[in-house]
Amino acid sequence: MDDHQPDPLARALAESIRDVPDFPRRGILFKDLTTLFKDAGLFRAACDALVAAYRDTPLDLVAAIESRGFPVGGVLAYRLGVGLVAVRKLGKLPAQTISAGYSLEYGEAVLEMHADAVEPGQRVLIADDVLATGGSAAAAARLVRELGGEVVAAAFLVELSQLGGRQALAGLPVTALVTY
Repeated sequence: MDDHQPDPLARALAESIRDVPDFPRRGILFKDLTTLFKDAGLFRAACDALVAAYRDTPLDLVAAIESRGFPVGGVLAYRLGVGLVAVRKLGKLPAQTISAGYSLEYGEAVLEMHADAVEPGQRVLIADDVLATGGSAAAAARLVRELGGEVVAAAFLVELSQLGGRQALAGLPVTALVTY
């Protein structure tokens, strides 16, 4: 049992997540959430908890970050009754895009969003599986703001607190179900 998790759901989620050492690079301990996603009951409970956190928050869109943020963001958008926007890696979207670069714990990357994905004034929830350095979520937030949207909050299944991701999202309410 993971005694670091404060509640039974967080403990169950933490126990279901597989650690993969030295992936994608030597020295990185990768949190593999595919083991959580394949457990129907736990995945449902995790999504229900995130939905409950935002049920009373006025939203227009969920911006889901590629790729493991797609299952989380898709469920949130569906259950909250709002639209879904894909935030993808460079070169993956077919129409006109805007882009934002960011740093992660093992390199640099670029995220893109369709230039017409968010309308001015729309209220957006950023969703991903893991909050690590906060680089990808901060880049997604910059994209939303560039299009005139308002980033309301960010939702994650897991937070790797030692990597300081919340600082990259300073001023933004953050929900994470499991914290390491």
